[in-house]
Amino acid sequence: MEGALSAENLAFCELGGVVPNPRLDKVHEGIRLGRERRVDFLPAVGGGSAIDTAKAVAYGLAEPEHDVWELFAHTRTARKCLPVGCVLTIAAAGSETSKGCVITNQRTGEKRAYDDNLARPGFAVMNPEYTRTLPDYQTESGCVDIMMHTMERYFTNGGNMEITDALAEGLLRTVMKNAVTLHRNPGDVDARGEVMWAGSLAHNDLTGCGNDGGDFMSHKLEHELGGMFDVTHGAGLAAIWPSWARYVYRDCLPRFVRFARNVMGIAPGETDEETAEAGIRAMEDFYRGIGMPVNLEELGVHPTDGQIEEMAERCLAACGSRTGSARKLTREDMVRIYRNARGAGQDGSEPAPASGAAGPEQ
Repeated sequence: MEGALSAENLAFCELGGVVPNPRLDKVHEGIRLGRERRVDFLPAVGGGSAIDTAKAVAYGLAEPEHDVWELFAHTRTARKCLPVGCVLTIAAAGSETSKGCVITNQRTGEKRAYDDNLARPGFAVMNPEYTRTLPDYQTESGCVDIMMHTMERYFTNGGNMEITDALAEGLLRTVMKNAVTLHRNPGDVDARGEVMWAGSLAHNDLTGCGNDGGDFMSHKLEHELGGMFDVTHGAGLAAIWPSWARYVYRDCLPRFVRFARNVMGIAPGETDEETAEAGIRAMEDFYRGIGMPVNLEELGVHPTDGQIEEMAERCLAACGSRTGSARKLTREDMVRIYRNARGAGQDGSEPAPASGAAGPEQ
């Protein structure tokens, strides 16, 4: 990258040190550096953390009179943003084509997202060769994140379109197939190319066309987990999703049945519930097969009851009120999902109360 910029006589400065679950302190450092060097364009080189950091810095430089964290705290809306481009080296977050970015305030433990088309990258250089050196855990965590961006838009009660469903299901099957390939043969560049393209398609809003925009509660629950324990995002999603799915599937049963049959290849059971439950178990088997956790114990995280209450409180505050599409979750619902995700197994899970019977909204 430096050589290419120098060859074109383009002045540049470098901001290194971006870490997973990118930090607000690094964003502030980038804003200070950008002001000093009068930066007018942000090319990010890396994965979602680098791209999200570049987006946040771009917001901060465009509106220097404001604190950029106000966007992530949702106390104001951006009016300007410097242009952003990227060279992708990790296929996962889909930030190279999305309008979103996620930043962690390390001082408060809050991990928050801000979505605005102002920050959608103007270009993305995508060469799967750049991802060949990724460790297996990072590769498979990325595959989970790609799948979850699709599944968050798939499990909805807000209307659906056949063509969108077909795109989503094909994308999921493709990522699963190539995730297994890469787990066995990390050097398969063709498989890396399939995953890289899938990552962009999964989070450019294509798989949300024709529905209510998606559920995204697994992501919001994981954000609190990442903010408190600094876990790898994709692995955290794999650890949360089975608990969320078992908690909500009866409220979104036709979608879970379709998923079981069309994505996981499950033959119809005697009842729709049996089919849906088999689909969830099959997804757990897939996650474990590529080295991903399916609960918090396997993730290596052991939250106390107090920490679970705190994560649920923060998640509700970030949502603003009970929210979701497969099922609208209250604070108590969130607490139950976190508790069920600890790893006690299906037999030790708390059953979900009937929708709307979880008590008053909290």
